[in-house]
Parts: sequence; structure tokens; C-alpha cells
Amino acid sequence: MSGRFVRSSKYRHVFGRSTRKEQCYDNLRISRNAWDTNLVKVNPRYLSVNWEAGGGGAFAVVPLEERGKLPDRIPLFRGHTAVVLDTDWNPFNDEVLASGSDDGRICIWKVPEGFTVTPDVHADDIQDVAPVSKLSGHPKKVGHVLFNPAAENILATASGDFTVKIWDVEAGAAKLTLNLGDIVQSQSWSANGSLLVTTSRDKKLRIWDVRQERPVHEGQGHAGAKNSRAVWLGERDRIATTGFSKMSDRQLALWDIRSPQAPIDGFKTLDSISGVCMPFWDDGTNCLYLAGRGDGNIRYFELENDKFEFLSEYKSADPQRGIAFMPKRGVNIHENEVTRAFKTVNDTYIEPVSFIVPRRAESFQDDIYPPAVGLKPAMNSSEWFAGKEAIPPKISLGSLYDGEGLKEVTGVQDKPSSSVATETKAEPEAKPASPVKKAPEPTPVAKPAPSMKEQGASMAAMVNKFADDEEPEVVEESSFDEPSKPVERPARSETSSPSVKASPFLQKEEQAKTQTPPAVASPTTAERSSGPPTPSAEPTAPLSSTTGSVAAGSAADAVQREIGAIKELLAEQTKTIASQAEQVQNLTAEIEALKAKLG
Repeated sequence: MSGRFVRSSKYRHVFGRSTRKEQCYDNLRISRNAWDTNLVKVNPRYLSVNWEAGGGGAFAVVPLEERGKLPDRIPLFRGHTAVVLDTDWNPFNDEVLASGSDDGRICIWKVPEGFTVTPDVHADDIQDVAPVSKLSGHPKKVGHVLFNPAAENILATASGDFTVKIWDVEAGAAKLTLNLGDIVQSQSWSANGSLLVTTSRDKKLRIWDVRQERPVHEGQGHAGAKNSRAVWLGERDRIATTGFSKMSDRQLALWDIRSPQAPIDGFKTLDSISGVCMPFWDDGTNCLYLAGRGDGNIRYFELENDKFEFLSEYKSADPQRGIAFMPKRGVNIHENEVTRAFKTVNDTYIEPVSFIVPRRAESFQDDIYPPAVGLKPAMNSSEWFAGKEAIPPKISLGSLYDGEGLKEVTGVQDKPSSSVATETKAEPEAKPASPVKKAPEPTPVAKPAPSMKEQGASMAAMVNKFADDEEPEVVEESSFDEPSKPVERPARSETSSPSVKASPFLQKEEQAKTQTPPAVASPTTAERSSGPPTPSAEPTAPLSSTTGSVAAGSAADAVQREIGAIKELLAEQTKTIASQAEQVQNLTAEIEALKAKLG
């Protein structure tokens, strides 16, 4: 059988579905600042957008249910004296977020209760939102802010002063400082919040033991002059980076944190587009999404056996400058949506793009929705600074599907799992261990005739078993007159007759016996056929090497009986197919007659 091998995957047919313009978030004034951030952040309730505002910096918060064209004047989150460069939502409180600005300050905000962008007041009476607190400590602009994914109230901020500060938000103070020596281009936490990976303008990839304030690894990243990005692959000990080669080709790389001197299988070239690739990791599906800055495409890969297997690409004529991905607990489980992206379009509106697994089932799909991180942190800030490591409790997405709210599941990991262990475990779970299917039991005569599809599969299996280099039409004249034994027997001695040794059927039988364990020996032809089983005429005791000719004659009789059984099966199936074809013709004629009467 020839043909291209197709890799098995639940996500091979995932597709991106765009949203109609009237269901997008329109009439926005998205910041045109050239600083390389994502411009947009999202959680299951709100969307934050860096705003193009005069008189100091500001950003907007839009409730997700308030779609369509926004008013010209909406309440903004004001408190910075210069343009806002980045925002990030607290992973354990959907109303709290942080922002970093060109003024060197970090502001902590809380969305007011009942907040809306369409308040029932005059435009001149709309009140902007003020920050809850301000954190000062960076002398230069703060370009990136990122909450710890495991510990409560721990915030990492990267600044133009070439440092990353770790803040205890509750105490309002910077407790740790990481010195990089150059501008930070991206940062990403590990799942248990103990390690931080950074990329910087000096083309170095650094993995930090944050609480020790030192890098556990510092090495060469992407060699190109343009910006690179890094993202931690969830609970795995792997990191993905995007960047550029010296020839300005876009690249993708996978790193093992246990030996990060070079990427696994080197740097993979994607294309020659000039825009930065923004990577996003979905831990539930083991998929990596790459959104190009300045183009409209989003390509996605599945991580399998330490390789990024390309799945597909969402293509759009509308380029994006910023993009955000929804946390897993915010996706639409009833539509088999595995993730949702929010991309900026023309700096005027934001379009949601849903990535969906095409299935017809109307029940919860637990194989594509494993437990996800909920709203409960693994530790508080003091425990984290004391050195604790843990993964946050997981919630069952099935409880969200049934409308039961967030329900925790048991069996919480204390440390991220090994990527190798995870991948070696995944295959047996996806495929139950059953190397050989049992042949169907002989059926009584009263059983209804099998369908044409079943008969075709049975005939194909028979032909494949005994096929050789000859054409299928001359199967009756193939060299099946040589001895063979359908039952298990010891290996034949070297003194057997040459004709027996040269039989292609015997060679295939001997080869199958050397590769198949005795416990799953190949079933007899009678067991495979739908007719009654043919008893073996051979003795079960081991044969002596001096009685080769007797054994050969007995085996030849067995082969002839098998060939006869095959011929009978083919004849029966041919008759059944002819009968069913005649029935189809009669039904077709009746349908045509009914159509003629109705017409």
C-alpha cells in the first residue's frame, strides 16, 4: 500500500473562525507607540487596550459582553504621566490589573463594580478610573509587566534601566532585582513561578533563579538584530523562542532548560517576513500559536516528541499589531473552542478569532479539555519569597460545561512535570494497548448478512494476508501448493525439501512467527472467515526432523483446505454483493417512480 503517512492528532483539523464586524470591539483608539508589546491583554471578563490619549498615558478596559461600536467618549484608566506601554491581568482576580508606563512607574488598578463603557450619563460627566496604588523604583520606562502564575501578588517588571524587579504588590515594594545589562525584549514565568526566562537586545537567552537573583543559564539566542520573544511551555521543562537569523529570516526554536546551550534540533526557519512573531502557548492542547506582528496570519503547531508539528494557519488580510489569548477557563466549551485570540485591526477595532476542534458531539469533550488553572493561587507572596514551589490547583472544565461553576480537581503537582515523561505517557493513553485484534467468532447461519462495507474490509484483509507479487486476478494460480501449517509448531530443520523452503507462503508464515509472540499467534483462516471453523488435521506433538515429508504432505492438505475456504467465502460474498446491488437498483427504480408520480 502506497501513500503519504498522516500523523494522528486530535487537533489536526483545528480551524480559526473570524467574527463579523458588528460583533467586534469597534471605534477604539489603540496606541500607536512603537514599543514592542502586545498592546492588548484579556481575561474571561475584560479586555485591556493601550490607548492613544493626550495629556498623559491611559488605557481602556472593555467588558467582553459589550461588543459593537463603542461611544466616542468612554471612561479610561488614567494615572500615568506618560504613554502606557504594557498591562497585565492578575491571574487570580479578574478585576485587578497592573500597568507599566514611559514615566517609570507601575500602577495597580481595580475595575469598579458594575463597570461599563456606555454609562448612562452625559459625555462630559464621564469619570475616569484612578489607580489603587503606584509602585516607584525604576528610573526609566517600564516596558513589560507580568504577574506570577503561581503566587499571589508577585509582579515582574522590566525596565529601560536594564533590570527586572520583582514586586510584592501587597507590600508595595520591590524585593528582588535581576540585572541584565541591556533592554529586556520579553519575559515569561515557569508554571510554578520559581524561574523566569528573558530575551534581551544583547541576543542572550537567560533563565533566572529569581529568588537567588542570578541566572542559572545565560547563552546565545537568535542571532538576528531584531527583537526576539520567549514563552515558557506551561508545566514542561521546555521554552520556545521566536526571533531572526543574521539574514533576517524569522525563526522558531525549542529549548530544554536542563541543557540550554543550544536549541533542540537547531533553529527552524519560518519565513522571510520582517514582523516579530508573538508566541502563545496553550497548555491544555500542547499547541503553540505564532502571530505575526504586521501581518494577519496566525500559524499553530503541536508539540510532539520535542518537535513542533505544523497544524495549520489562520489567514487574514487584516494585519495585527497586537494580540492577546484567552485563558482556558474563558473559552466556549459548548462549541469545542480550544482557545480564542483578540487581534487589533487598523488600530481602530479588535476582532476575536475562535480556534475550534470540528466535532459533532453534543457532550463534554474531556479529551480536549483537561483540568486547567483556576482562580486559586498555590501560595501567597510571603511563602513564595520563603522559597515555596507549587502548581496552582486545577479546575474541571466539565463543571463549567454543566454550569456548576469552578470545581477543583484532586492530584495537584508540586513541581512542573518533565517534558520527556509527559510525552512518553501520552501515547499509551491515546491508544489502548491491544497489538492484535481478535478474529470474530463463527456466526450462525441465521445471522443477517454483513454490510457491503464489512464484506469489502474482510475481503481486503484476506487478500492482504496471502498477497504476493502477482496480480489479484490470478490468485487461484499463485504458488499456494507448498506446505504450510496454520497451527503453532517448532522451527523446521535445515534438511527440509528445497521446494518447501522456497514457498513464498511458507516464508511469510515463518517470518510472521518470528515477529509475533506465541500468545498472539495468527488465527486460522477458518476463524477469519464467516463460515464454520476448519479443524486441523495435524498432530499437536512436535515433529521430528526425520519426518519432514509426512509433515509436508499434511501441511499441503491444510493449505488446500484454506484455499478452498477462501474460494467459498469469495463466492458467498460475490453473491451477497450482487443481491444487494439488485436491491439497490429496485429501490432506485421505486424512488424514481415515486418522483414521477409526485412530479
